[in-house]
Amino acid sequence: MSNATTVLSRLIVPADLAIIDAAVKPVTTLVPREGVFPGYADGVVALALPVMAYWSYSSIFHVMDVLKLAEGHRIHPTEEMLKKNRATQFEVVRDVIFQHIIQTITGILAFSLDTQEYTGYENSEIWTWRQVVPSIVPTWLLYITYWYLLSGARIFIAFVIIDTWQFTLHRFMHMHPFMYKHFHSRHHQLYVPYAYGALFNHPLEGFLLDTVGTGIASIVVKLSQRECIVLYTFSTLKTVDDHCGYSLPFDIFQRLFPNNSIYHDIHHQHFGIKYNFSQPFFTFWDSLLGSRFSGTDAYTDKNGRMTLDGYHKFLQDRLDKRRKVATEYHAEFHEISGSEDEDDSPKNPVNQKKNQ
Repeated sequence: MSNATTVLSRLIVPADLAIIDAAVKPVTTLVPREGVFPGYADGVVALALPVMAYWSYSSIFHVMDVLKLAEGHRIHPTEEMLKKNRATQFEVVRDVIFQHIIQTITGILAFSLDTQEYTGYENSEIWTWRQVVPSIVPTWLLYITYWYLLSGARIFIAFVIIDTWQFTLHRFMHMHPFMYKHFHSRHHQLYVPYAYGALFNHPLEGFLLDTVGTGIASIVVKLSQRECIVLYTFSTLKTVDDHCGYSLPFDIFQRLFPNNSIYHDIHHQHFGIKYNFSQPFFTFWDSLLGSRFSGTDAYTDKNGRMTLDGYHKFLQDRLDKRRKVATEYHAEFHEISGSEDEDDSPKNPVNQKKNQ
């Protein structure tokens, strides 16, 4: 038996195929849908699993940080993280926990308004498809499409909606000084991002950007509670990964999505703070609206992908240029002023006032 056949056999219930191929439409008998995890409602899992995933996944990166298990894959040295970040680890953990509390309470209220989900109608709907779809299309493909491909398509559309929502709000907060100063600047206290700081935000920003944005996507696409489990958990893991501080060759998120830890790290640096607003999945809004940072384009590999080595070279070249400019400036200043110390120079406005 081939691997493909083995996978299909696990995704398909043979008895269902026989019912779908029958001449008579199957009877629909609705019964309440059981949770994917026995004993727990899917709505509860959709709220709890993302929080568990956040701390579990970020803890892996934290252990890597503390034990220095992957220093060769770090975007910035540990010393730089400790030196440049302005928020303490206690503040970060406290604020993330607070956001999770707000997120969970909002979810409880939302799911309390949701109606009971039922099952038992699916084979009848696929049977209806079978009557109109040409017989050249096998029944098993209709089954896979109904149960899995359509769910995948809905979740993908939700990805696009989340990206659109977060890009718009994120860019708005950067373009308006009041919004940046009072709300979004909190997140940028982490100049060098790390995993469990992914949701370190002002509470209002966190609520609007993440909780409301993901909720809107779920409602617009009409996701089931099980699909919400996938969307919420996957989005959480992706957000943590974007802030993890590592570029890892085996990281599936960084391989699948162009919007990855390096792409988002550029946004956290002072030279890229007005660029790379897209998050958390794609980069098309930055490309369409001209906010994609292009300064690293010359450092990509032959496939146009920004590697860690390329990014490090960009950062080093940029640092070397700044040092060269600073050296030339000081040399020119000393030549003009005749002073070895800029603070002692008579050209210094402070000293001019003292001499008056």
